[in-house]
Amino acid sequence: MAMIGKRFMLIIVLTLWQSDARAVPAGHDAIAESRVAKCIRQAAGGQRWLEVTLWGLRDQEGGWIGAAVKNSDGSHDLGPLQINSWWVPRIADMLERPPQDVRHWLRYDPCFNANAARWIFVSALTSTGSFWEAVGVYHSPSLDRQKRYSHSVAEHLKRRFGETIF
Repeated sequence: MAMIGKRFMLIIVLTLWQSDARAVPAGHDAIAESRVAKCIRQAAGGQRWLEVTLWGLRDQEGGWIGAAVKNSDGSHDLGPLQINSWWVPRIADMLERPPQDVRHWLRYDPCFNANAARWIFVSALTSTGSFWEAVGVYHSPSLDRQKRYSHSVAEHLKRRFGETIF
């Protein structure tokens, strides 16, 4: 039953996006950032804590619309929130869509990307029961890497929202 619930949540979240999936031409960074900001706000669904979290992940990852950054293990980090391509087959299976479509959407559709990031983070939060562990899990299965990543996200949150964010 839990798997059906997670699948349903993913389908709902990822199908809510309706932005166009075109890459923003070079030199239009302000436009691209505006699109990413709107998508993060939409993905958070009015939950301020989740919007702040997604901004922390976005600032840490530093991705952009159209990004496909190759990792040392052969995977790629895709789009503004740098969703690892490891997720592509899993999301494709849940949405019953071809993996190449999901990969394209993760790269070029900032709303699909932000909603996928939300799903990954919220799933990690549900499974760990810990906000900072979930932030770490978003990045890596390795505990050492998770701790470094969580600390770095915290620093990004302080820079963006001020010391009183915590």
